[in-house]
Amino acid sequence: MARDDIDRLRRRLLLAGGAMAMTMPLSTLADTLAVTPRTMPGGVVRVRGGRLRGTRQVHADGRAVLSFRHIPYGADTARNRFRPPQAESPWRGVRDASRFGPVAAQAGALGPGSEDGLSLNLWTPATDRAKRPVLVYVHGGGYTTGGGNDLLYDGTRLCLRGDVVVVTVQHRLNLFGYLYLGEFDERFAASGNLGQLDLIASLEWIRDHIGAFGGDPGNVTLFGQSGGGAKIATLMAMPAAAGLFHRAMTMSGQQVTAAGPRAAAQRARLFLDALGLSPDRLDPLLDLPAARLLEAARVRDPSRVEDMALYFGPVLDGHDLPRHPFHPDAPLQSAAVPMIIGNTRDETRAFLGNDPAHHALDWRTLGDALRRHQYVDLPVQVVIAEYRRLYPDFTPSEVFFAATTAGRSWRGAVLEAEARARQGAPTWVYQLDFPSPLDAGRDRALHTLDIPLVFDNIRQPGSRTGDGTDAQRVADAMSEALLAFARHGDPNHAGLPHWPRYELSRRATMVFDHASRVENDPRGGERRLYEQAPFVQRGTL
Repeated sequence: MARDDIDRLRRRLLLAGGAMAMTMPLSTLADTLAVTPRTMPGGVVRVRGGRLRGTRQVHADGRAVLSFRHIPYGADTARNRFRPPQAESPWRGVRDASRFGPVAAQAGALGPGSEDGLSLNLWTPATDRAKRPVLVYVHGGGYTTGGGNDLLYDGTRLCLRGDVVVVTVQHRLNLFGYLYLGEFDERFAASGNLGQLDLIASLEWIRDHIGAFGGDPGNVTLFGQSGGGAKIATLMAMPAAAGLFHRAMTMSGQQVTAAGPRAAAQRARLFLDALGLSPDRLDPLLDLPAARLLEAARVRDPSRVEDMALYFGPVLDGHDLPRHPFHPDAPLQSAAVPMIIGNTRDETRAFLGNDPAHHALDWRTLGDALRRHQYVDLPVQVVIAEYRRLYPDFTPSEVFFAATTAGRSWRGAVLEAEARARQGAPTWVYQLDFPSPLDAGRDRALHTLDIPLVFDNIRQPGSRTGDGTDAQRVADAMSEALLAFARHGDPNHAGLPHWPRYELSRRATMVFDHASRVENDPRGGERRLYEQAPFVQRGTL
């Protein structure tokens, strides 16, 4: 940092009450200012519910980012269970928007959450109506858990890097967002897609108000990882979402098929049985404690290979979701929306890698492990033989993680990319090969690893990328690709080799790694292996 800059920042800190900065050594002051932004109250912005005051962080180079947390975009859903979202209640005075609000009601580490959770968080360089690109992140956790408050989703660095507005969204999950009761009671006809309707309501709020935060309502990019990507893929087929977003990026999250109404109603019956209720007596659902409903949702789903709780996800209800998201083809309403479809090379190491037995498989035990964890119904001996032919140096455990990854979410990504290519829609595909350096490199390019790279948040708690120069190089490449995509509808930028659109003749794929590169049809042998079996999205039967 130049001495003039340090003197300027010293004067600024002194005005703010930081008299100690005047005697701090130059090197210490520079290091401190480089990592510790000053936080102070931000300006006041008026939205339909009332006035908001956020916070303002001033960084070492003098640039500021304003943040507004827990902005309501809908009313308390406890008063409106299993029905579409309603507008938030107005408030008096100036609402403090400096703190995160509760996540949606859920079990698990983030629970119990709240049914009064329809809110969003927002970061912006300025509230100056400058019409910046808007990036809206949809969180993962399947359709069951998660929230938009994670520090990995902090939008500060994207704002500073790209002069954009970043938003994260909370919406209804699990039974509160996707329990299909429409077969039993017309009052709840929309209940199988409420989480999606919440997201649409948030996008309508953004359309109406983002201009006051310096964003452009005509340039909104959705991006999301895992369940977030699946929710975005579903929105691309929902008529009410048309025109509310203009680009889409899905990261290890696909939704090729939705749950059919019969299957969704069967799950609802199992849920009601666990509560001792019948389909013709649903009113008690409106008053039971949320914790009791969440407990009932833990009943085993007999349609799933593993011993897992009931699947909740979007439902093909003929109205809000009139078709499968990407079956039998890509949705026509989104053909003009540029899309990036990505995955990580070793997805299943994130959730199957915690079992030491999976790292100690031999050729004798591999078959049983694949039978338990491979969703595609192919003979395991055929799968093992083909992997040994394709990758003769792989150990049994490496075959296990590769096969479970290819048979799960990656296959859905391929099908979506193929459907878009047949449609002629502007589509780019990536694969993250950069391995996590933690735990002696055991996890490689695991599920979720691309989140801190795309947000340029590799130093935030929870990041598994490490904070070395290699990780920062990949973060530079991926975050700049997102920013270029948001600004121009094309992810190419000067820090990458040319990234062609995905076409069936080449299947060009950007491989993000220590040295990023384009490969045509990477893992083509695995793709052809799994084409032998029909694909149905897990949980949608």
